[in-house]
Amino acid sequence: MPTFRYKAYTNTGSSTSGSVEADSERLALLQIKGKGLLPREITEEGSNSARAGSFRLRRGVPADELSLFTRRLATLVASSVPLFEAMGSLCEQEESGLLRQALVRVKDRISEGASLSRSLAGEPDIFGESYVSMVSAGEAGGALDAVLERLADFLEEQEQVRSKVTSALSYPILMVLVGGGVMLFLLTVVIPRIVSIFEDSKAALPLITVLLIKVSHFLQGYWWVLAIILFSSLPLYRKAMKSDELRVKRDAILLRLPLAGAMLQRLILSRFARVLGLLLSSGVPIMKALEITGEVVVNRVYRIYLRGVMEEVAQGGSLSASLKKSHLFPPLLVHLTGVGEKSGNLDEMLVKAGIAYEREFSARLTRLMGLMEPLLVLAMGLAVGIVVLAVLLPIFELNQLIK
Repeated sequence: MPTFRYKAYTNTGSSTSGSVEADSERLALLQIKGKGLLPREITEEGSNSARAGSFRLRRGVPADELSLFTRRLATLVASSVPLFEAMGSLCEQEESGLLRQALVRVKDRISEGASLSRSLAGEPDIFGESYVSMVSAGEAGGALDAVLERLADFLEEQEQVRSKVTSALSYPILMVLVGGGVMLFLLTVVIPRIVSIFEDSKAALPLITVLLIKVSHFLQGYWWVLAIILFSSLPLYRKAMKSDELRVKRDAILLRLPLAGAMLQRLILSRFARVLGLLLSSGVPIMKALEITGEVVVNRVYRIYLRGVMEEVAQGGSLSASLKKSHLFPPLLVHLTGVGEKSGNLDEMLVKAGIAYEREFSARLTRLMGLMEPLLVLAMGLAVGIVVLAVLLPIFELNQLIK
């Protein structure tokens, strides 16, 4: 049986470490949490790299379906409908699918006396730890309906951001695919038939025409090389990304990309601030909220730094002072966090910061897409123009020789 070494926080906020034996990392995490500890890092003994615990927010159903279910449940709870009846009603409304099957199992657990949060925790592929923690805090604070409403709002807003990014990228991706297809057709079908005339003439060809002919011959004779590279790149990339070190390097490179890096940072900051603010406003303790937020923020550069922030906060440091030490968190977020800590409304300040960064991301995305569309059209026109020029130049030279 594998042995897993862990680092965790105790109920008093101090750091501790140890090891457990379990068949899988998930079972090891359950053992650690069963001891009343808050896992921070877990590593399988004998592995080459440390791995963060699997707290990531995973959903096996679309976000819009989950948000609709959450809002319906909030409405029924606010109307004082018993939880078992509410879940039974929601099961009947759902069409057959993963969510309905999960809700049936949740209803069965509730009928056996389990709380809603414990029942939802049994479906980790649909209800992530952040979702379950907020529901648990809502149950403990007697404000389950309000927490569910906030959860539904958050899921809908995240889905809107995701849809906005998807729709914004669809046009450039389509343009690239169409442009690449047109160029491939020209180079492999049209150009070989035209340039055969020039090759037979034995006349000196312009450099641009020679290069075009070589590219065309390469694509015709060695297309299989490109196909192998294309189809093997994705599996190789996935295999490489199993290394935490390579993932951190990739995420660091993404943050340094021109234009896109700044936009990505705004999106990360928006999610960090909104998730943390939402968890705190729902009554989740700050250490647990920071742990969940660190896993929701998928960029590993931020995730690694947030582990250090957790240690400082556990030792009595302030959140704003910890965030201020890194360039990853801009002054606006640090300032609003400090104001929130002093005034006692940290959750509200974080949500405001998240909304501000989300708006900034949307504005930058709109400007970038407005700039990218004409640039893509220009690039396609330039590529086609080069091909046309490479074909016409020899024709003009042949006409001059004939005259």
